[in-house]
Amino acid sequence: TIPYSPPLSWPTVRDVAEQLNAEILYGHRHLDRPVANYIVAAMQMQHALNWLEENTLVITPGDRGDVIVGAIQAHRSVNYPPLAGLLLSTGVKPEPSIARLVEGLPDAVPILAVPHDTYTTASRLKEVRAPIVADNHRKIRLCIQLFEEHVAKRQLENNIARIQTTGMTPKMFTHSLVKLAGAAKQHIVLPEGNDPRILRAASIVLSREIADLTLLGQPESIRRVINRHGIDLNLDRLHIIDPSQSDTIDRYAQILYEFRRHKGMTPEAAREYCQDVAYYGTLMVDSNDADGMVSGAVHTTQHTIRPAFQIIKTAPHVKTASSVFFMCLEDRVLVYGDCAIVPNPTAEQLSDIALASADTASAFGLQPKVALLSYSSGESGQGKDVDKVRLAAKLAHQRRPELMLEGPLQYDAAVSPSVAAAKMPESKVAGQATVLVFPDLNTGNNTYKAVQRETKAIAIGPILQGLRKPVNDLSRGCTVEDIVNTVAITAIQSQGDRSGG
Repeated sequence: TIPYSPPLSWPTVRDVAEQLNAEILYGHRHLDRPVANYIVAAMQMQHALNWLEENTLVITPGDRGDVIVGAIQAHRSVNYPPLAGLLLSTGVKPEPSIARLVEGLPDAVPILAVPHDTYTTASRLKEVRAPIVADNHRKIRLCIQLFEEHVAKRQLENNIARIQTTGMTPKMFTHSLVKLAGAAKQHIVLPEGNDPRILRAASIVLSREIADLTLLGQPESIRRVINRHGIDLNLDRLHIIDPSQSDTIDRYAQILYEFRRHKGMTPEAAREYCQDVAYYGTLMVDSNDADGMVSGAVHTTQHTIRPAFQIIKTAPHVKTASSVFFMCLEDRVLVYGDCAIVPNPTAEQLSDIALASADTASAFGLQPKVALLSYSSGESGQGKDVDKVRLAAKLAHQRRPELMLEGPLQYDAAVSPSVAAAKMPESKVAGQATVLVFPDLNTGNNTYKAVQRETKAIAIGPILQGLRKPVNDLSRGCTVEDIVNTVAITAIQSQGDRSGG
């Protein structure tokens, strides 16, 4: 039995700030300090000092300069325990002289401010929750330590080994991404180094040993964002490159000029393009200075993929570059292709997309059962659109007769066993499809967004397939988790030709 551990129930200063909607005045770099207890410092400081314990949050009105200065001095003194921080009540900010003192400290303790009176503030602290989140490395390390000390691992492993699984759940899938990516760590470039989500994701990627990273941007600007948002990211563990100041920009500009001079590009224009982070990152990948690139949290899809198509281009055996989304539903993971690249594929292109999507599924541990979707199932429907899908399925079968693939199928017949039993009882794919290939971009893009919104599914992608080297796009509404997953996928793609491209 794992014993109760009080530190797991302690919130961080960040938790307090977020849940009380507090203004962070100072100490942005130390918001992950644990809050073990709190005191209201209403007495004179010489008496309040006797109540201080390690990781205490001191609550005091904002005009109590004596308490603020005394608490800061106690925190810095070897004779008193370190504090979690100060929480200033009543909406009063420190006097200018006190503010100047704090601003002159090289490493200030966190100081928060709320507009409420002291009693209300202390009462609300009792309601602060203390979740265990991905970037709280202290709690995660403690959980692992407690598990190692108190769980009979060999017995647990034997019990787990006897469990029979019927498919890939979302948690299994995302866990496998981290495991596969970390097996042979690759070097991924993130061009949007100033975005807080990218920086939080970078912290997780590095802490979980998923990949080595390079951020593009001005180092001082990136540091300011880290400090402003209190992100726990050690810059010594990654590279930061400002393209305009890089010693490789001339070499990259020459490479780009050679690629694009037949389109009228001049050497001067090539050098200017290389100062764009998307082009610079793509040239890093093309030049083997990075193994893959992930972008799109700030930039449009076109801004991300245009340089990739111009510079990296498709793999020699690939006719059609395309994309997939990994749709992490409540109880399974599906592959949707193509929802981002090819607007209106021909039957031949649809065949290419189906086979590439099947290969992508296999590369990430999913058994490919491919359904080419249309408005009709089997041989019942007629018309130009359904005939295109029928021909695509035939072409794919000719190229890969061993692959479980069928089309045309309606969406419900592809994923619902009961509908499949009624419409396609002899099919080996209907009712159990894992790879769903849409007839055109309009259908695919709208379907993935509808499923994502209505079922709260996690949509990872678009993941590009068919390029010589991996470049992947993010949605501008992406979460930190989306970025981490996409970095892991890109790292896996760059380990070899394992994703259809």
